[in-house]
Amino acid sequence: MTRDSRVKDIDEIKTTHLFDMVVDLNPPLNVGKGPFGHRTIFTAAGGSFDGPRLRGEVLTGGGDWGLYRPDGGLALDVRLTLRTDDGAHLHVTYGGRWIVPADLRADIVDPTKRTGIDPAQYYFRTAPLFETGATQYAWLNDIVCIGSGYPVEGGVAYRVSQVL
Repeated sequence: MTRDSRVKDIDEIKTTHLFDMVVDLNPPLNVGKGPFGHRTIFTAAGGSFDGPRLRGEVLTGGGDWGLYRPDGGLALDVRLTLRTDDGAHLHVTYGGRWIVPADLRADIVDPTKRTGIDPAQYYFRTAPLFETGATQYAWLNDIVCIGSGYPVEGGVAYRVSQVL
């Protein structure tokens, strides 16, 4: 098969570190098994974020409306509100996937073992988007980000990078 002549060679996607974020979680709310999988809601109990251009806290009230798929993967559906250290509010939403190999699933749900598992052993990726009316952070409205997640004591953490 020949290459379509409309395809162009373009630069590889580059990223730069935006911030690290820890989201403290309340105990999960088990909605149960439905037609698309097993729904569990993880509500935010607080947290923090810190990076070269912005820092602040994760506010309560958001969370992840996670869906455990029949194949064992977790589809994320997250909405959070962040407050920067200078008082601006940021709305962040992201979907993502957390795919844990079958031989690690028992350990990843065990609170005494989950934080000791090397994040390189599973796939936990997100695609954050931001919305704000704060003029000093309006640039966030126009960027796309990617994140890598991992469990921490009391919640979950992410390294978030801006796609350049």
